[in-house]
Amino acid sequence: MAATQTAPIELHYWPTPNGWKITIMLEELGVPYTVNFVNIGAGDQFKPEFLAISPNNRMPAIVDPEGPGGEPISVFESGAILQYLGRKFGKFYPTDERKRVVVEEWLMWQMGGFGPMLGQNHHFSNYAPEKIPYAITRYQNETHRLYGVLDKRLEGRDFVADDYSVADMAIVGWARMWKNQSMDIEEFPNVKRWLETMMARPAVAKGLEVGKEEREKMKLATDKDAQSVLFGQRAR
Repeated sequence: MAATQTAPIELHYWPTPNGWKITIMLEELGVPYTVNFVNIGAGDQFKPEFLAISPNNRMPAIVDPEGPGGEPISVFESGAILQYLGRKFGKFYPTDERKRVVVEEWLMWQMGGFGPMLGQNHHFSNYAPEKIPYAITRYQNETHRLYGVLDKRLEGRDFVADDYSVADMAIVGWARMWKNQSMDIEEFPNVKRWLETMMARPAVAKGLEVGKEEREKMKLATDKDAQSVLFGQRAR
């Protein structure tokens, strides 16, 4: 029998592709949660109370007051959070080992490639103080390759695994930003179709809206102080 949730899960979050993974999952699960904004442009990720639950100074992280044995548990790293929530609530993360392996393959593909490479593309194309043609070309080419991998996978499929899963939730926040990554979505018709399917899900749309106002306040492209915190990896 799947678990129920009485006390809200505490989500430490900022509206980014990694943060959206968890708001989407929580909205899909329909469990109560509260949001503590971790303003990554103001250096909130370096505060001792946050480092106590996320020692890598990265959001998102959660604190589940109703963890294993009824005791609180904290979880950091978005992929680990998705797996934890999937196991706890018995949804979007199959128990059949063969099906779970497929979900985990594509979840790890996102964690190890589709997120980091797209992030580097975005950084060198938009925020690096010096335009380095080699770096821009390198990461744009790798982004293009990864979109091609995803497009091939989605040929004849509604979702990346057998059914809608945490793997789709992990990928969608990055894929929806294809314009910022200098990609042409028309080159990837299966990804385009999948994105339309994903964005039509009410929980996905709601998850992507969490903290939208906060994100709009921080204009990263022009906020040099925020950039120094994010890319210099220091507290303000």
